[in-house]
Amino acid sequence: MPTTSAPSPAALRERIQPELGELVAIRHDLHRHPELMFEEHRTSELVARELRALGIETKTALAGGTGVLGYLPPTTESGTETDARATALRADMDALPLTEITAKPYASTVPGRMHACGHDGHTAILLGVARVLAKLEHRPRPVTFVFQPAEEGGAGGEKMCDDGCLLGEAGGGLGLPVGEIFGLHGWPSIPLGNVSTRPGPLLAATDEFDIRVVGVGGHAAYPHLARDPVVAAAAIVTALQTIASRTASPLDSVVCTVGKIAGGTVNNVIPEAVELVGTVRTLRAETRAAARGRLFEIAEGVASAHGCKAEIAWNDGYPVTSNDAALTDAFFNTARATLGEHRVELTPEPGMGGEDFSYYGQHVPACFYLLGLLAKGDDPARVPQLHQPTFDFNDDAIATGVELMAALATRA
Repeated sequence: MPTTSAPSPAALRERIQPELGELVAIRHDLHRHPELMFEEHRTSELVARELRALGIETKTALAGGTGVLGYLPPTTESGTETDARATALRADMDALPLTEITAKPYASTVPGRMHACGHDGHTAILLGVARVLAKLEHRPRPVTFVFQPAEEGGAGGEKMCDDGCLLGEAGGGLGLPVGEIFGLHGWPSIPLGNVSTRPGPLLAATDEFDIRVVGVGGHAAYPHLARDPVVAAAAIVTALQTIASRTASPLDSVVCTVGKIAGGTVNNVIPEAVELVGTVRTLRAETRAAARGRLFEIAEGVASAHGCKAEIAWNDGYPVTSNDAALTDAFFNTARATLGEHRVELTPEPGMGGEDFSYYGQHVPACFYLLGLLAKGDDPARVPQLHQPTFDFNDDAIATGVELMAALATRA
């Protein structure tokens, strides 16, 4: 007789173990063939092929062409009620424009591109979850698999939502509408086998700015006849730091970083203009709005004081990645029951990185968590970090990722 209860942690591990060799091979294959945002054609074809081989209903060509959706119905009649909602599990698929220097046997074969953020690992994990769930005798709830493109700056998550991936078949997706969603990210500083998250804000909003400081060029020997945009730009960079020190509460979090300064050609010419490009990171809507307003005031005011003009372009980036309190509580309960109390951590404070998983949380309760990659004995301050050309996802974390995602999708 088929079981009518969710699988135990031991039963899940027993089902995962035979899949690990092929999942590592898939991860290595994806790592060899990295694709940038909205170019993940080979990756999405591999994902769709794997899902279809499992008998999972699949929809492709989402979010600009490379997004993939999979759907598994529940195995019980109770899961087909009209008020039922699916549990969605999400993975991102895109790589970064970096040249890999790991010297691994499966290193990137594409010059200038590599999986430096672990999305190859995320994709392999979710395919592993699909393998495990598709073979279960009992699934208490419908499950939607979300494989999205373009997390690295392209807002692929937003585009998946716009295409109806959370709305079920009637809204452009598959099956029943989504009622909750989980996502993970490999994390180099968390011990292997551990997971961590927190309710509320976990990652920051990621806005961007481009300030063109326009002055009057001239000879470097006669600065009084020019309006020097270099001096004005330098003053603006310094003054922008008061957004953190004098605009936000000392107990709030805000980062204003100028990451690029461009201007001038030679040492004896004052240029006509200087460009400042940067990012503002915040955790609260009120702080986000205040920081934007102050950036315009500071740039325009300081430029004017130097006889220059500031032309400002502002780009609203990813929203705050904020975890639903009730769903995060369910995550902790499931993670502790599945992995053990000692392997589940409370993230002490939000980070100022960003994630487009945030868009899903604007539509349904969402919980994003961090999956430990740090091997025993490694120094967390010395291991390669995300977005570094020496980074590689830890294959030994795949089993934990599959186990916990499968447990979350089958919890009572």
